[in-house]
Amino acid sequence: MTRNAPGALLVIGSGLKLYREYIVRAFADRVHAAGLRLVLINNLRPTWQHDYFDDITVVNVFDHQLLAETARQLAGRYTVNGLVCWDEPLVMPAAELAAEFGVPGLSIPGVHGCRDKHSSRSRLTEAGLPQPGFELVPDLDHARVAAARIGYPVVVKPRALGASMGVSLAADERELEFAYRVAHEASLIGDEPYRGGAIIEGFADGPEISVDAAVHKGEYLPMFLARKSTGMPPFFEETGHVVDSADPLLADEALMGALATAHQVLGIEDGITHTEVRLTARGPVIIEVNGRLGGDLIPFLGQVATGVEPGSVLFDVATGLRPDLTQTRAGVAGIRFGYPDHDCVVRSVTVPEQSAGLVLASRMVEPGTTLRLPPGGYIARHSFVVCAGPDPRTCARRLDAAAALVELDADPVDPPPASTPLTMPAGLLDVDDLDGQR
Repeated sequence: MTRNAPGALLVIGSGLKLYREYIVRAFADRVHAAGLRLVLINNLRPTWQHDYFDDITVVNVFDHQLLAETARQLAGRYTVNGLVCWDEPLVMPAAELAAEFGVPGLSIPGVHGCRDKHSSRSRLTEAGLPQPGFELVPDLDHARVAAARIGYPVVVKPRALGASMGVSLAADERELEFAYRVAHEASLIGDEPYRGGAIIEGFADGPEISVDAAVHKGEYLPMFLARKSTGMPPFFEETGHVVDSADPLLADEALMGALATAHQVLGIEDGITHTEVRLTARGPVIIEVNGRLGGDLIPFLGQVATGVEPGSVLFDVATGLRPDLTQTRAGVAGIRFGYPDHDCVVRSVTVPEQSAGLVLASRMVEPGTTLRLPPGGYIARHSFVVCAGPDPRTCARRLDAAAALVELDADPVDPPPASTPLTMPAGLLDVDDLDGQR
């Protein structure tokens, strides 16, 4: 760092416009109001990011050595006052850089507990928190032994992927063979240290929720609680979420206690986390803790429902401030994703411009995009609608009505042959403008 270098907040990966611009907007306002620069290291050529960032460097951020070298070069030009990352594949190198630069972050043990599902499950079990039986296995033979020990049904998942990619349920040994292959092959697109094999774990039966929270010097501060909808069994594709500012689970002592304990056990110090939980007959079971904001626009739903601004909270935790999470509005907001009925090539997608309670609607793919359902692909979404309402029932009716107005024109295609290498999901546009976006 040079003498009198300007202060800056360093961001690792901006994310996609559809999913992250609303966060960047508020975050940038706080950064600039504090007299700091906003500096981005990004994998893609910037478009919309120019409106918010003062300095943008484009490198292959998935080459972690190159990412670290680039960050160190920037740290020589700026005084790094904080470092943030909300992109799942990059949270580990971001946390390592935060520790190196001496700014608030998840901590090295914390990020490993978040990123490595086997490490997380092991540490939570040792701490006495309710957890399913589990085992990390290197091959199908070991998977059979583990599943027999744990007891069917079992969930089979990659060690370190997000968005439920490669995750499926196996009711017996015959289904286990298929589920293991799906998880193993999906893992090959993830971080190299976690490729191959799979985790076998008991199925925690019950409704699934997620909780986004700030962590300030180890203190767990819940922000938003989302009720999740999934589909396409035996897979767990996330089809929608609903956030209620008055959700009674926010006052559930057992749930909040388990969440706080889990974060302490994993050693998470500063940042924002997204924790997935199953509400089982024996109490809340933490499925995984992610060291980032929730995806699927869940923080946006939280902002609409409660008035809490996630970008502003990010600034606080990144700079060592305890965030103010006081709700400024009361209501319910939900999102519903549009999926095709079968693998297809998209001709066009039309979303509604008006519908009761409609907050936002957008297509998510361009014409010509191939959408593949599990196990040939994941997150095969062509659109979404976001609606708000005074209560969960009204919000659900409005989501149904708005989703029914989405029109998909597509040509069916055959699923890919078995063992075809998995590619990252198609679509998820990162462009300046989208026809139909409101």
